[in-house]
Amino acid sequence: MAKKVKPIPEGYHTVTPYLTVKDAARAIDFYKKAFGAEETVRMPGPDGRIMHAELRIGNSMVMLADENPQMGSKSPQTLGGTAVGLMIYCDDADALFKRASAAGATVSQPLADMFWGDRFGGLKDPFGHNWSIATHIKDLAPAEMKKAQEAFFAQQAQKK
Repeated sequence: MAKKVKPIPEGYHTVTPYLTVKDAARAIDFYKKAFGAEETVRMPGPDGRIMHAELRIGNSMVMLADENPQMGSKSPQTLGGTAVGLMIYCDDADALFKRASAAGATVSQPLADMFWGDRFGGLKDPFGHNWSIATHIKDLAPAEMKKAQEAFFAQQAQKK
């Protein structure tokens, strides 16, 4: 009797990001250094470019490949930016943020305690992808979060 195949493979989640990059081999090395990624799959194409790779970051998978404009697959560098960001929740946002910055990510939003209860910051990797790093530090009831949000925006308005 055949074993039933799981519709979502073991170790994967319902949503799995797939990144398109220029120089996937270099991107894999960066993600290992910056985020502690573990490479689980690498499939080079006949031309040597990576046609598919998979990395585990924490308990999540990220897939990636070299861009292939002929097939409509373009990187943020080719497109001139991206509208997508990736979020990493971790035990120590400060340590991971520092590690990613040291590996070559550019700070887009400094790490800070945010009104929604996360220690949160933003980075852009050398391949044009946006990453957010966070550690959840406080559970807030909806009324508490609303009050904190109002205070945050009032403070932002005073800075202008």
